[in-house]
Amino acid sequence: MKREIFSEEHDIFREAFRKFLDKEVVPYQDDWIEAGIVPREIWKKTGAQGFLSPWLPEEYGGSGADFLYSVVEIEEMSRIAESGFALGLHGDVVVPYIASYGNEEQKKKWLPGCASGDLITAVAMTEPNAGSDLQALQTTAVKDGDSYIINGQKTFISNGMLNDLCIVAAMTDPTAKPRYTGMSLIVVEDGTPGYNKVRKLKKMGMPAQDTAELFFEDCRVPRANLLGSEEGQGFIQLMQKLQQERLVCAIGSIATMWTVLDWTKEYCQERVIFGKPLIKFQNTRFKMAEMYTVAEMSQTFCDRLVQEHMKGSDVVTETSMAKYFITEQCNKIVDQCLQFFGGYGYMDEYPISRVFRDARITPIFAGANEIMKEIIGKNLGM
Repeated sequence: MKREIFSEEHDIFREAFRKFLDKEVVPYQDDWIEAGIVPREIWKKTGAQGFLSPWLPEEYGGSGADFLYSVVEIEEMSRIAESGFALGLHGDVVVPYIASYGNEEQKKKWLPGCASGDLITAVAMTEPNAGSDLQALQTTAVKDGDSYIINGQKTFISNGMLNDLCIVAAMTDPTAKPRYTGMSLIVVEDGTPGYNKVRKLKKMGMPAQDTAELFFEDCRVPRANLLGSEEGQGFIQLMQKLQQERLVCAIGSIATMWTVLDWTKEYCQERVIFGKPLIKFQNTRFKMAEMYTVAEMSQTFCDRLVQEHMKGSDVVTETSMAKYFITEQCNKIVDQCLQFFGGYGYMDEYPISRVFRDARITPIFAGANEIMKEIIGKNLGM
């Protein structure tokens, strides 16, 4: 489909980024899966080419590009089914917290490294007993002179082992009423005593993504690492940025739809059964027609949201709709496409088997889809 949102410059950028991925990522994907982590070198190579947070202003190491350049990157990463190298998480989910809420000293200290790949980022919200319900956080940050003493546990943290900067959601005032007004975001740097990257977690998909469990034990962090002008702004900061995070999730899921549909169409044209190509069976054509229709409609909806988001519009309700609907449809499409591959689809040598496992997390992360429906219902006055 022709998409009006992109200019010629975006198309040129896409071609350059695609060539970079084909040279520097695709040949090594199996190695990264085997190792269970991506090397730091790929982050630095990507940064050296200007592909990390290209939207950052030039004075902080970026190119001052618009959000559509990030959209291009997310789509191209999905094109090659790369889930271990968390470029989108770093560039379009975590770094924006520093860019939006950091003071000038913080931005000059950290953002150039984020753009170059020397500083890899993570955001630590989820805890063993607090996932989508952020108000249930138990991690505390107690003032002690010019420092905060952080204690608590975080889990399911992407870039958990590699990160150099971790934005930690913690309660600076556990007694606050309502409770969310006591939450703050604090940047913890790797190597800080008491910041322990305990273990990389084993999971059913995204094997090259270093999802980890983190412990903070009397972790002393300078009060200067607080994001925002004062304490208690953390919950609002998170809510303001979750719109983009959920949009990023939807963008990636649509790109995954197109990728697996292209794979499946090609396979069904080549696979012969009962003397004719699989694509010539009515059931195949009807199922493919249904899935292409869902992808087309999802793309149109999401492209509109991207444009509204870039204007600064409040589309929390709509991005929650997109995140819930598109991730669920993506899983349905991947499942149906794998079925067309038959036994081959169950084999790791066919990338659709990996995508099948990787896609399953999307209705869960960035806020479970059940929470998306709660947000939608609440915002619609129900």
